[in-house]
Amino acid sequence: MLSFDEAFARILAQARPLSTEQVSLEQALGRTLAEDVLASAPMPAFHYSAMDGYALAVSDCEGKGPFRLRVQGESQTGHATPSFTPRTACRIFTGAALPEGADAVLPQENVRLLDGHIEFDDAPELWRHVRKMGEDLALGAPALRKGQRLTAARLGLLAALDRAQISVGRRPNVVVLCTGDELRPAGSEARPNSIPESNAISLVSLARSVGANTKVAPIVPDKIELAEQAVRDSLANTDLLVTVGGASVGDHDVVKEALVGAGASLDFWKVSLRPGKPLIFGKAGNTLILGLPGNPVSAQVTFTLFGLPLLRALQGEPEPSLDFLTVPLGAPISQQPGRTGFYRAVMEKGRVYPVANQASGAVTSMASANALIMVPAECTGYAEGELVSVLLLVT
Repeated sequence: MLSFDEAFARILAQARPLSTEQVSLEQALGRTLAEDVLASAPMPAFHYSAMDGYALAVSDCEGKGPFRLRVQGESQTGHATPSFTPRTACRIFTGAALPEGADAVLPQENVRLLDGHIEFDDAPELWRHVRKMGEDLALGAPALRKGQRLTAARLGLLAALDRAQISVGRRPNVVVLCTGDELRPAGSEARPNSIPESNAISLVSLARSVGANTKVAPIVPDKIELAEQAVRDSLANTDLLVTVGGASVGDHDVVKEALVGAGASLDFWKVSLRPGKPLIFGKAGNTLILGLPGNPVSAQVTFTLFGLPLLRALQGEPEPSLDFLTVPLGAPISQQPGRTGFYRAVMEKGRVYPVANQASGAVTSMASANALIMVPAECTGYAEGELVSVLLLVT
């Protein structure tokens, strides 16, 4: 039985980035960059004013004030820059290019305008209220790096760099295959001892949150020949097959046998984890396979811990780690040592509180949680106020 860290490392070791594609910026939110982006021009591309006021040359303000300069010319955004005459001041507006020869801007509230001249008492500092050419990015400087996820702000930077398209990692194709005689589609007619299938919608929603294309296969009963055929059908054009249920060792847990029968090679099928011990990982051709437990909490927790980083790696993220926070515990937590525990919790006001019901079938507790508290395998728990490692959930 693998430790959590060993299982995590072995899964990511099998993640080879998928092919790349060119997309417009409008299609790129949340995608992973497949190229380094360098500045093709300085940013800003020219010196410009950070204030409404008057552009002047600092060398024209020697000695003690007050100073008096004639106003000549006007610089507006989007218009040709006027020529600059020494010992004059050019009217200028925020964002407008600084005339060549000027090297500072006086805000309009710091001057007195009289008879076509400005008067002011203190000489400005060199480059005061000026955004200098290239101060954000020099020509050829790295703006964004391959493997970064494109946020709204990074898309804005790409547009400012005059990019309309960008190379990104292809979206992984994910198929979710749920198994179990007891399952029926949510909203369908109930039959004795049946339950509505609830895992697929949670898992595809999580997969979409990191950019995957998703498909839900028809529910499969606990019959080996039907499960094997469903696996074969689900492998075509699929980058990650996620099976749900039937991963343990009961008489009716047929998924492991069905995967092998469909040609899959299994790497491991047990992890020292709570919840989520019966976790399968393998491969069939170019398709990676993640077999999750059927209990809703176990399925969501294990997919969060292993599936989401795997999907990020497939899109080209170089080191997709789990980003834990260190937070004071708001109430005590305990466990039987032996397996790494991930406990549903609520983060609020700088503290984290474990939810009361930690049963692996309690969908209500998962719905109310916004975080997981990690308790190492050898640890028996923590007292209130102790610092714990916390993973925020996708909400």
